[in-house]
Amino acid sequence: MYLKLILICSVFLFPYFSIAQKGAIDLSENLYNNTEVLKVTMGTQWPGKIWKFQFGEYEVVSGKTGWVTTGNRASIFNRKTESITTEKFSFVLSNRSGDSAMVNAAKKVKANSLREIEILPRFSIGTNDMLSETGNFAAFINVNNDTTDTWALLMNVFSLNEDNKFYDAFLTNGSRKIIIQPVTSKDNRSIPALGYEFRENEVALCAVQYYGGGALGTNKNIIWLGKQLDEHMKLIFAAAMTALLQIKVTSPSPGL
Repeated sequence: MYLKLILICSVFLFPYFSIAQKGAIDLSENLYNNTEVLKVTMGTQWPGKIWKFQFGEYEVVSGKTGWVTTGNRASIFNRKTESITTEKFSFVLSNRSGDSAMVNAAKKVKANSLREIEILPRFSIGTNDMLSETGNFAAFINVNNDTTDTWALLMNVFSLNEDNKFYDAFLTNGSRKIIIQPVTSKDNRSIPALGYEFRENEVALCAVQYYGGGALGTNKNIIWLGKQLDEHMKLIFAAAMTALLQIKVTSPSPGL
């Protein structure tokens, strides 16, 4: 009888523990012990639309993307080049209560590099080297078209190389400032899981994993929502983390 009960419990509880522990980012203790664990499905992305993210009671019900544009500048005799890539998208994320978060977002990445110059066929001088990369991302969120309570997610990343990255990101409504901190897994895998934790006054409120690490890490998107949050803030956080998932689908790295 007891063996049968253990087997039944393991069938229903194993998926939860596998999501919350194995192969996941390292969460703050207070969030790990008091959270809703939500596995993210991505649905289908049609041309001009964002991914149909869905997790728990939250679902992208509509969304669109603008053109991704890239511009390059370089002189014939100057090895230094500059490229600027911009991307815009918007979406509506709804919950089962009928509330909807409207999100408008934009990303801009500027890269400076040195390029080799061909002097003669098969003979060039110089090398192709990255000098710096600056990424900026902004997403503006309001619930049920209430523009008196607009939240802004702002992220800035400046990279000289893989070992020199300067990062600043937060979510704010003007009176509150919630820091968005990169986190990774701390297991023995050579490729760790990657994500972000949202912290206010050193207390973790929610987290998102956008890369599961390992050989098949791209399909392990997970969201953690603190159980102490009210429904309004859960929707705000869910919308902010959905925006981050959208920009990380094609570039799962600590930068933009």
